[in-house]
Amino acid sequence: MAGATRSIIINAPPEKLFDIIANYDRYGEFLPEVKKIWTSDRQGNQVKVHYEVNVVKTIRYTLLVKEERPTRMSWSFVEGEVMKDNKGSWVLEPDGEGRTKATYTVEMALGPLVPKAIINGLVDQSLPKMLEAFKRRAEGT
Repeated sequence: MAGATRSIIINAPPEKLFDIIANYDRYGEFLPEVKKIWTSDRQGNQVKVHYEVNVVKTIRYTLLVKEERPTRMSWSFVEGEVMKDNKGSWVLEPDGEGRTKATYTVEMALGPLVPKAIINGLVDQSLPKMLEAFKRRAEGT
């Protein structure tokens, strides 16, 4: 499984950033690859999040997200097309006055017909862009 961990400092408190991350229905407003997203089956601090994203081609998948407000969120793979596994987490740590160190970790496995170079490219190129998008959203820029 290809995986990556990246951290970024965001000029917003953990609670605000957590609220943005947990507002799944709004992802399409600032993440251009997200074409459609919805939630279902919320039970306590767990919810299924259904994605339709366009990365080289349209991929549909569902993750089970566990929210540990306001400092952690983790997920596991439920089902999907092309994707065989996807697990990871957000960890939000206070970093001085009104700032957060956000660490995103993901491990992903796609089908056998998808070259590792494409998987690694998605992780290496898409991950920093995604973190910057969350930073801009949280900082209101």
